[in-house]
Order: sequence, then structure tokens, then C-alpha cells
Amino acid sequence: MKTVEIEGGDELRRGLSNRHIQLISIGGAIGTGLFMGSGKTIGVSGTSIILTYTVIGFFLFFVMRAMGELLLSNLKYNSFTDFCSDYIGPWAGYFIGWSYWLTWVVVAIADCTVIGGYLRFWYPELPTWIPALGVLAVLLSINLVAVRLFGEMEFWFALIKVVAIGALIVTGFIMVSISFVSPVGVTASLSHLLEEGAVFPHGITGFFAGFQIAVFSFAGIELIGTTAAETKNPKVTLPRAINSVPARVLFFYVLSLTCIISVSSWGEIAADKSPFVQLFILAGLPAAAGIINLVVITSAMSAANSGVFATSRMLFSLSANGRGAKLFQKLSKSSVPVFGLIFSCLCMLIGLGLLFIIPEVMTAFTILTTISAILFIFVWSMIVVAYLIYRKRNPELHKSSDFKMPCGIVMSWLCLLFFVFILILLALEPDTAQALSIMPIWFLLLAGLYSRNRRKSASLSVGSEAING
Repeated sequence: MKTVEIEGGDELRRGLSNRHIQLISIGGAIGTGLFMGSGKTIGVSGTSIILTYTVIGFFLFFVMRAMGELLLSNLKYNSFTDFCSDYIGPWAGYFIGWSYWLTWVVVAIADCTVIGGYLRFWYPELPTWIPALGVLAVLLSINLVAVRLFGEMEFWFALIKVVAIGALIVTGFIMVSISFVSPVGVTASLSHLLEEGAVFPHGITGFFAGFQIAVFSFAGIELIGTTAAETKNPKVTLPRAINSVPARVLFFYVLSLTCIISVSSWGEIAADKSPFVQLFILAGLPAAAGIINLVVITSAMSAANSGVFATSRMLFSLSANGRGAKLFQKLSKSSVPVFGLIFSCLCMLIGLGLLFIIPEVMTAFTILTTISAILFIFVWSMIVVAYLIYRKRNPELHKSSDFKMPCGIVMSWLCLLFFVFILILLALEPDTAQALSIMPIWFLLLAGLYSRNRRKSASLSVGSEAING
């Protein structure tokens, strides 16, 4: 089996095949925000939410292309932290690495939280924290075994999501074609997309408000950038996964939301529940609703599983490059960064304490997803900045690339402007502005830790020179 050398002598195995990478990228493109959060976004944005998802998907495709070109320009890059350190500076690798780690810790907490909410479909009195802890324990056990088992889990989780959304789209179009009338008197029709008050029910401000949860829905789309060190034949698998992003956005987001709104009508969709489950309930198919609810749970488990995987690999990368404790660089016999895995899960366990402070699932979910969305925007922005520096510093690499980013320079700047626009929107909404206001604390903490880390490294270097002298 091929391996990739990591600074420090340890190795990560290239145990992820093409089918693993393709399904991991699909899983990253179908986030929990789509299943759980789309009800809230439809409530505030109406049918214009379809445009929201399309716009976000458009810009993130170019971020993915920038990441792909950079990763393939030097196969020694194990993740986007490596090329950001190379082109922006060591501080960027430190900030991105730890921010990405925190991002996935938060995502895993959010997903474990909503799993408890989904289970209330069958067990209304079940405390949310019980299934949340159970899921975290299961995912820790799975990821302790081997990267291939993670790949297999993601393969089947993502496959379930693909089949479920495909079934929903087919069912929705059948209902529309026969003008199905639900028990509450709603006739399935494409006219619901443009009915009076449906497109911008709360004006342009409502349309803008929908971007927060919608951005979180794409959380994890860059996950294949952290699997580069464990991917067989990255020159083939990475381009395939990245180039399929537009089709996935069109199929999974645009068509599924079109069906939901056409069958249910936007005014009948509750903000605090999954619209995928509601569609079948309104259609008078409670058994199918139960099946979809189970699918939604597997979706949340998939996202949480990605979080557990990503945090452990990011700690390994940070440690290998001197930005984290050496303990995180140690691997098990199956080449799993076991100590990074355990540490991340302990942090997730502490984070689940939020459920005792805020027992309302959707409130906790909104806070967690806002924090996560801000951190993802930071990571995506740094990828684009690294690309701009790469184009200026190494034009010959870009010229010889077989996977060039389309309209690279122009689209990079447009992506950065779009991310600034999203942050401004987050500042305007009360429920997201609070989370945005506390994020500077995280970056100040990172600045302090990075400064301390540099002083420590400089001191060790001076000491070593004195001994050698």
C-alpha cells in the first residue's frame, strides 16, 4: 500500500479509493443544513432560497477549483494548511489549521445535537443529550479502527443520502404531475414557487437572512482537501470530485427544494423541523416520513463522522509541522492519529454541555452553525488568498497545470467580495450577530498562542546553537 511521508517520520496510508473520495465529496456537498436548516431558510426567504443555494454553490465551486489546482501543483501538500503556510506564511497555516479543527468540532456538536432532535419524531420525551452522547461514542470507535473504515462509512452514509434525495425528487415530480392534494388541502403544483408572497415573503432582508443556514449547508465541501494525503491517485480522483460540484448543487439542493415547496407550499413548512420529513407527512405518507427521518439521522451521522475524521487529521498535520503537541503526531498500528482523535472527541463531549444550557434544539443549532459558518468562510477565504499569491509567485506552475481554475484571478476576487458580503449579513441579524461578535476572541487567542509558539521555537533554536557551538 502506498504511503505519504510526513515531517516527523510517521506516515498516513493512502487508504481511500476513488469511490470513497467521490462519495465523501458528495457527503460534503449534502450537509445537515439542507435537511435540518432548510425549513428555517424557507421560512425567512420563501422560494428565493433556491436562488440562495445556487449563488453560494456557484462561488464555492471556484474555491474548490482554486484548492484543487494548488493541491495538484505540489503533491507534497497534504492539505490546504500546507499550501497556505507556503504561500501566505507560517502564521496562516497555524490559524487555518486550528480554526478548521474548531470548525469541525462545532459541526460535530451541532450534528450530534440535531440527531437528538430527529429522534423526537419517534420519542418525543427523549432528552437530546442521550442519543448525542451515544452517536459520539460510536463514531469514536469507528474512526479508531482505520481510515478505510471511515471511507466505507462515508460511502454508505452518502449513498443513503443520494438515494433518499433521488426518491424525494421523483416522488415530488409525480405528485406535481398528478396534482396531488394533501390532507391539509394543499395541491402539489409548480405554481407554489411563484405564488403571491412566496418569492420574497419578508422582502430583501428575508432573502439575505437565508444565507446564514444556507452557507452552513455547504460546510464540508472542502473536506476532500484534507484527504489528499490518504487519497490514491489524487491527480485523477480530486479533479473528478471537484468538477462534479455544480451538478450536485443543482440536483441535491435546487431540485429537492423545488419539489418540497411545490408539494408543500412554502407557508406550510415549519421552521423548526426538517422539511424533507414534513413533505411526506403533508402528503399523507407517515411511513415514508419515518423512513426519511431515518435518512436525515444518517445524514447527521455522516457529517459528524466527517467532523471526527477531519479534526484528528488536522491535529496530526499541525503536530507534524510543529504547530501542535507532538502527542497528536503519534499513530496507531492501523495508521490512525489516535491521540488527536481522542482529544477532539473529548472537546466535542464538553461542547455537548450546551444542550443543558440551551435545551431547544433549533436555538442551539443556530448558534453552532453560525460559529461554524464564520470559521468556514475564514478557511475558504484563505484558500483563495493563497491561490492569488500562487498565481503571482509561480506563474509557470499555473501555466503547466492540467487543472487550472477558470477565470482564476477575477473569480478569486469576486469570491472574497462575496464572503465579505456574507459576514455583513451575519452582522445584521440578531441571532447571528451574537455569535459573530465573539469570534474575535478566538482569533486573538490564536494570535497569542502563535506568538508564544514562535518564542518557544526561537528559544529552542538558540539553545541548540549554543550547545552545538
